Amino acid sequence: MTEITVQELKQRLDAGEKIHIIDVREPWENEEFNINGRLIPLGDLQGTIDDLDDIQNEEIIVHCRSGQRSAAAVDYMTKQGFTNVKNLAGGMLAWQAEIG
Repeated sequence: MTEITVQELKQRLDAGEKIHIIDVREPWENEEFNINGRLIPLGDLQGTIDDLDDIQNEEIIVHCRSGQRSAAAVDYMTKQGFTNVKNLAGGMLAWQAEIG
């Protein structure tokens, strides 16, 4: 599985890159802290995967709280034919610890 570090993602966002970010946490987790990703809770991903067809071949960064749910999402999305999906290593815990 391909991963991206929080530092790499932060640098790319600061540079103004257009990056598709998907947050697979629950809504209440997203409300507490988020980096403006598209909220699709992991439990809803299977039912909404078709909504992402237009970005199937573009880079997508998936994150959750610690990296476990997003790893499952990356695995699922890859099996569904997505070609460039990356897991945010350490998730929002790493982001808050290293970026603030």
